[in-house]
Amino acid sequence: MTDIKIDWKLLLNEGRRKKESQSAACAKPKNSMAETRTEIERDFDRILFSTPVRRLADKTQVFPLDKNDSVRTRLTHSHEVSNLARSIGSALAFNFDIAESVKNSKRNLPALLALTGLAHDLGNPPFGHQGEGAIQSWFAENKDTVLEILTNEQHRQDFLKFEGNAQGFRLLTRLQLINDDFGLDLTHASLTALMKYPTPSHQVVKNHVAKKKHGFFASEQHVVDYVHKETGLALGIRHPLAYVMEACDDIAYVVLDAEDAVKKGLASFSDLMAFLNNAGADDPLVQKVIKDSQEKHTEHQKASQKLSPAELNDVSMQRFRVFAIGAMVGSATDAFRENEADFVAGTVAVPLLEKSTAETLRKTLKNFSFMHAYKHRSVLEVELQGYNVIRGLMDFFWAAIVDREDPMKPESDRKRPFTKYVYGRISENYRRIFENPSSIDSGLPMRYRECILLTDMISGMTDSYAVNLYEELLGLKGAFDSKTLFSNVVT
Repeated sequence: MTDIKIDWKLLLNEGRRKKESQSAACAKPKNSMAETRTEIERDFDRILFSTPVRRLADKTQVFPLDKNDSVRTRLTHSHEVSNLARSIGSALAFNFDIAESVKNSKRNLPALLALTGLAHDLGNPPFGHQGEGAIQSWFAENKDTVLEILTNEQHRQDFLKFEGNAQGFRLLTRLQLINDDFGLDLTHASLTALMKYPTPSHQVVKNHVAKKKHGFFASEQHVVDYVHKETGLALGIRHPLAYVMEACDDIAYVVLDAEDAVKKGLASFSDLMAFLNNAGADDPLVQKVIKDSQEKHTEHQKASQKLSPAELNDVSMQRFRVFAIGAMVGSATDAFRENEADFVAGTVAVPLLEKSTAETLRKTLKNFSFMHAYKHRSVLEVELQGYNVIRGLMDFFWAAIVDREDPMKPESDRKRPFTKYVYGRISENYRRIFENPSSIDSGLPMRYRECILLTDMISGMTDSYAVNLYEELLGLKGAFDSKTLFSNVVT
């Protein structure tokens, strides 16, 4: 652990890795208005206007490739998490004077939480967590050939435990801009708050909230070391606002996934009320949410006899959403305020909601969605399609990456027409980073760089792009046998 005492001044550090950006931000541009945003507010805008955010519109939340436009995508989920996080940030800053001694804190706390909510899922591959599982299983099944020559355990575990969180950190710090090695060049505060799991892949500890997964790859270790030094943090020690973002993510998905399940007709409002009442009979917060929701449901029934059952379900779930989110956000805010010193010190080993009065409600709603949505046949069928698509694409792209005339020269021609075509379908900026490595990347083993190129390409796809590309490549492969070629080139 660092000897620097962690405090809000360090945690809200507005410095940037790229020195040119720091000096430019302080200068008034010629023939333009002076900059009025704080550096952290500028971070939010950089993320908002970036391409990966737009791609979230075609990435799975719960229901992959859903034709119902009102069902949430990963983009709507991210905006909802961002909104909840900003609300808690405003309450902490203005109602409870958290970090009040730090310059711009009343603007930066809400902005920092808003950007972490917006960006928290940027690294997710197609088909959500099912996509992560497909990538992990592909490397596990091929580890004796693909990963065998990697002797560094962190390098191996980066892929065997592939994480969308780590990919998101790489995306923001390395991949998003191609003219330098700084990505979006976010502030130190933003980068550390975005690290939900400030832990390398070979040091995962399942029973600790900040260590149960990994939040960065070995290729970005130098970025983590730098920003930790600037904020007083260390490996395994979360930024306190990462706990808040995680709570907002949990609130959004457990409440809104339940709403989507009812909207799709997989369950009804009455099913939800009965489920909550059965599991939370002794919990005051659960009972209050049930009481408020049932009263509104009855009002809607009496006010209009013309509502269809689907319409009544819909309007009743809207009111439930308001009551449930309000109760959970208030509970999370109180829990953070009451335990602020422990969160700032990084000594909390459990999620924020687990220390709040909303934990029973969270667990019950998650169990409801697990029963009525996550395991529904329609969801599982499309998840299986996505799983097979990702693994098939990985076969094709891996063969294209390693089927080179000169194994030591990434830019050398591919040996076969099909692998040459597939390699050309990899995003140009990803290929450029692979073929022209920075001083940091050139120190990594060639095999690691090949694997990271593969995961960069797969993770950057949207759901529909992945499906369409897989179908295209299947139609073009002709006599190409990916498994035969695969066995010939991966050793």
